[in-house]
Amino acid sequence: MYAMQYEIPLPADYEMKIIRHRVATRGSALDDRAGLGLKAYLLRERGTDGSPVNQYAPFYLWHSISGMNHFLWGGGGFQGIVADFGRPPVHHWTGAAFERGPALEAAPRAATRRTTRVPAGTEPADAVERALADVRGTAGLPGVHSSALAVDPRHWELVQFTLWEQAPPETEPGERYEVLHLSAPPPRRPPARPPLVTSRGGAGPAAVAAPGGRPPGATLAVGEACRW
Repeated sequence: MYAMQYEIPLPADYEMKIIRHRVATRGSALDDRAGLGLKAYLLRERGTDGSPVNQYAPFYLWHSISGMNHFLWGGGGFQGIVADFGRPPVHHWTGAAFERGPALEAAPRAATRRTTRVPAGTEPADAVERALADVRGTAGLPGVHSSALAVDPRHWELVQFTLWEQAPPETEPGERYEVLHLSAPPPRRPPARPPLVTSRGGAGPAAVAAPGGRPPGATLAVGEACRW
C-alpha cells in the first residue's frame, strides 16, 4: 500500500463551488481504476472547521506502484490537475496499516489527517507500534469508515488518515477536511492458476497458500492486509 496526497492552495476569495462542480462531474472517473485502493476528494474551506485556507487536497491509497505511476505520469489523470492548477508537489508515504471501521458501508463526509514526527533518538519500531495501536483504537470509534497509517522514512514522519461518516469529534486532532466523493474500486484478483503439469504428465505439488488462504500472488485489497 502506498499513500499519496497533493495540496492545492486556492485564493481566499476563490469560488469553492468550482471545486465542488469539478468533483461532481469528474470524481467518478477513478471509481474503477486499476491499482487504486481509494481516493478521497478532500476540501478545506476558509472559515469552516477552523481552516485558515481554501484548499483542494485529494488523498490516495494505492495497491500498486504501477497504478500510482500511471496516474502521475502515464496519462492517468494527473495531467488534468497540472493543466488547471499547475504542478503541485506530491507527498507520498509507505503504507503501514489500514483498518476498517464500523461505518465502512456508509459514504464518508469528513476526514482527518494527523501528522507526527518521530523524535531523534526514538526507535522507529517503537514509534510505529504506538501509531498502529492508535489506528486500531481510532478505527473502533463510532462513525469511523476507515483509518490508515503511513510512514515517510526520509523525514521520519507518521501520517494517520481517517474517514468519518459525519463530522469527527471536536477532540480529534489533525487537519479536517470535507469529503466530496470517495472512489473505492472493488479489488481485482488474478485468475486461478492452473495445476502445474510435470514432465510425466501429472499434476505437480499444490501451491502453498498465502496467509489467510489466499493463493500465491493474489492481490491484497486495502483493508485486508495493509499492515506489515
